[in-house]
Amino acid sequence: MKRFLLIALAAICQFPFSQAAGDRVITEKDSHEIASYFNGYLSGDKSLYGVSSRLGTSAAVQAREQVWKIWKEAVERFYDEGLPPLRALRDSVPGQWTLPSSLEPDAVMPFYWGSKGEKPDHGYPMFLYLHGSGPKDREWSNGFRFGNTFEDAPSVYFIPQIPNEGEWYRWWQKSKQYAWEKLLRLALACGDIDPDRIYFFGISEGGYGSQRLASYYADYLAGAGPMAGGEPLRNAPPENCASIAFSFRTGAVDKGFYRNELTAYAGEVFDSLRTARPGFYTHEIELIPGMGHHIDYTRTTPWLYSHVRDPYPEYVCWEDFEMDGLYRDGFCNLQVLERSNQDFSFRTRYEMTIEDNTVNISVDLVSYTVTERDPVYGIEMRYSKFLTPAASGEFIVYLNDYLIDPSKKVTVNVNGATVFEGRLRADIRNMVSSCALFGDPERIFPYAVKVSL
Repeated sequence: MKRFLLIALAAICQFPFSQAAGDRVITEKDSHEIASYFNGYLSGDKSLYGVSSRLGTSAAVQAREQVWKIWKEAVERFYDEGLPPLRALRDSVPGQWTLPSSLEPDAVMPFYWGSKGEKPDHGYPMFLYLHGSGPKDREWSNGFRFGNTFEDAPSVYFIPQIPNEGEWYRWWQKSKQYAWEKLLRLALACGDIDPDRIYFFGISEGGYGSQRLASYYADYLAGAGPMAGGEPLRNAPPENCASIAFSFRTGAVDKGFYRNELTAYAGEVFDSLRTARPGFYTHEIELIPGMGHHIDYTRTTPWLYSHVRDPYPEYVCWEDFEMDGLYRDGFCNLQVLERSNQDFSFRTRYEMTIEDNTVNISVDLVSYTVTERDPVYGIEMRYSKFLTPAASGEFIVYLNDYLIDPSKKVTVNVNGATVFEGRLRADIRNMVSSCALFGDPERIFPYAVKVSL
């Protein structure tokens, strides 16, 4: 049987402790080292932070605040083109970002960035709106009008214009992934946004895009709302949306590219997942009687608005799929160091439950078989999935006091085998590495376990 090698990162002996366990604050020297690491990470060096220092309970709380402050400053320094100061959306002046030419040639993304209503104590909810595939000036103008009229204040809107048309008119391409990750980093670092109330939605091509992005970036979202779209579910695995509110509204006679049928299939799968996991997979999926491609767009954001992210769910399912050739490096509280799948013909799926200080994780290889394909375009309409326990790969499970009680023994089981049992200690290394990975003030994890299959 393949052996599991597990290392509790808070107790790795190969990294010398800079100070014995106990209450400790981040020194000026530490701050410079962490800032340097963050700058390297933002520049593309995805290695883990290399300095291990155990922390006492009170020091861990203070260190979390200090780490986040250092990260915010690193993000603000790193991006030459940031977010403009917030002003009322109706009066906002377009900004623009230049996307890397290595990802898309001649790609400049104009955007509106503006607020509606008074800022709540916890920050504004934020909506990313993705427009449809008509002439981009008209579509962007429509998005600005929608953002100002939808009843979802107080809120902040980021309304981008697609940089290029033709073959580049896809919101999920790698150049746009760069923009969304930049947006998430900057928005979360600016202090104006509630990190637990971020929503992606869009219409038509923006519906396709927001459906894919909902599955890809679900761990950042409180909700997502594609409209008049219909992705084949292989492109947007519903399993990843366990903890978000998912709205999907399409005209019942919107037959273009089988949008109505694919929306119905999504509803069937979400219903099945909710039945299997009560309390998860909140959704409202509707085929609107008598309507074609143009529907009432006003209902989506008010429904999404009432839902708040749980950043520490006790159930996670992540089908780690590539989008335009790129993978996420982590999801929720998991970080991939080495994928179990060797190529795109398989995917790795992580399913995790946490209860009574026990973490149960299944790691499987996922393969698809097409069971229904449309005869006109060759769209893959339905699939069967097959799971095989993974025999290789390496990943980290990050934990905090919301997920486990660190004063008690923690048990980690992977694919049915107990791979760790014992106490975990808070470590600055885990906090810095997870902060860089997620850029999320809610996900700066003091405890971590590394697992090799």
